[in-house]
Amino acid sequence: MPLALFLSVCLIAACGLIYELVAGALASYLLGDSVTQFSTIIGTYLFAMGIGSWLSRFVVKGVVTRFVQVEMLVGVVGGLSSLLLFLSFAYTDAFRPTLYGIVLLIGILVGLEIPLLMRILRDRYSFKDVVANVLTFDYIGALFASLLFPLLLVPRLGLVRSALLFGVINVLVGLWSTWLFRDALPRRRSLQATGLIALVVLSAGLWKGQDITSLAEEGMYADPIIMAKDTRYQRIVLTSWKDDLRLYLNGHLQFASRDEYRYHEGLVHPGLAAARAKGRVLVLGGGDGLAVREILRYSDVQQVTLVDLDEGMTTLFRTHPRLTALNANALNDARVQVVNADAFTWLDSHAAQFDFVVIDFPDPSNYHVGKLYTSAFYRLVQQHMAPGAALVVQSTSPMFARQSFWSIVTTLEGAGLRTWPYHVYVPSFGEWGFVIASRDSYAPPAALPEDLRYLTAATIPALFDFPADMQRVPALANRLNDQVLVRYYEHEFDAINR
Repeated sequence: MPLALFLSVCLIAACGLIYELVAGALASYLLGDSVTQFSTIIGTYLFAMGIGSWLSRFVVKGVVTRFVQVEMLVGVVGGLSSLLLFLSFAYTDAFRPTLYGIVLLIGILVGLEIPLLMRILRDRYSFKDVVANVLTFDYIGALFASLLFPLLLVPRLGLVRSALLFGVINVLVGLWSTWLFRDALPRRRSLQATGLIALVVLSAGLWKGQDITSLAEEGMYADPIIMAKDTRYQRIVLTSWKDDLRLYLNGHLQFASRDEYRYHEGLVHPGLAAARAKGRVLVLGGGDGLAVREILRYSDVQQVTLVDLDEGMTTLFRTHPRLTALNANALNDARVQVVNADAFTWLDSHAAQFDFVVIDFPDPSNYHVGKLYTSAFYRLVQQHMAPGAALVVQSTSPMFARQSFWSIVTTLEGAGLRTWPYHVYVPSFGEWGFVIASRDSYAPPAALPEDLRYLTAATIPALFDFPADMQRVPALANRLNDQVLVRYYEHEFDAINR
């Protein structure tokens, strides 16, 4: 069998999987809870492929023509899918119907491809060779796409241009098929003209895709976007209005420069100022370097190890002039070591001991982040705490996610730690919660570093006093095998958004 033919099969499979991965990643970015999004999208896509395979039985005449038309149509729909989804999220209230409608349509078209191709080839080659080779190259294409997507496509091209690029490839396969099966195509020139039009549309999308994405995102954010980029793990957007710089990760606000000092002073100083020793500090998350900035205010801090998964994030906050000004160039300080790794994996493979640990992860909106709020994770952190050491955890809002906040407290206690929950008012977020935890005792510090903009030693004791609407409520501990915290969080913030 011609190698070029089965390379086409490989490309067809890669294109189909890329469209599925793009839809899953984009839904996770915009809706959160990556497990739910990928699970429902994969299920819908496979179901739709089954429909497409079943529908192929009704294609009786002009099988080659239908195959070429399907190739070109799936290239256009799949290629434009992420652009359409961005625009739908920004300008309509119909994102979910649009998402699943597109996934269904792509799945049906992809489900048509292989049965039609196998029927075309069965008259040219033995059936057993057709089945074996088509399915082999189909699976090879899927492997190729699954590796290419996170390692190269998303960090280099982003979701929009990745989909458009593979849409172009799909259409090119269709055009190649008009030559490969030319003897069975009575209207070959018409199909080629259609393919060329599709190529022009998709090429224009590749050329202007970033501009269109920026236009869509302008509708998602209140302030003008000054930078947007996809990394292997998330979409980073920076907006600016006058002197207020805001960071969004996957559409969720992480800080506003006008009041982030309240959050980061509240995160670091009540615990670190009271620590018996401050020589070695570990920061888990916090790739923006703003917590590190506060830690470096202490002259007796000798080394800070920052472990953050996303190299794109830490590089940005090491190099962007406005961001290095905001974090006081903290990530380039000689005392700071930046490690780009999954915190769970890094802790499990290192034995270093620290005097204080700052845990500053995003809110537990999905199971990937939720594992970093489990009792198993906190037990692992304890193995890296020197005698007398303490840790502090950002713990979402005790006002708007009350049960989530107290679940984190319960989880820390279940891991064998004593806890001291407290809260800070940050205008951009409202009341925000933190928890200091240690195997030993804790007392609020008598003194703080100079030049803080918000905290004083006199105001710290009041942070540990919770008014009636934020006081403790029953909540289960968050465990690896049952991440109840993610469900609490999703339920509470869904209630706010209704």
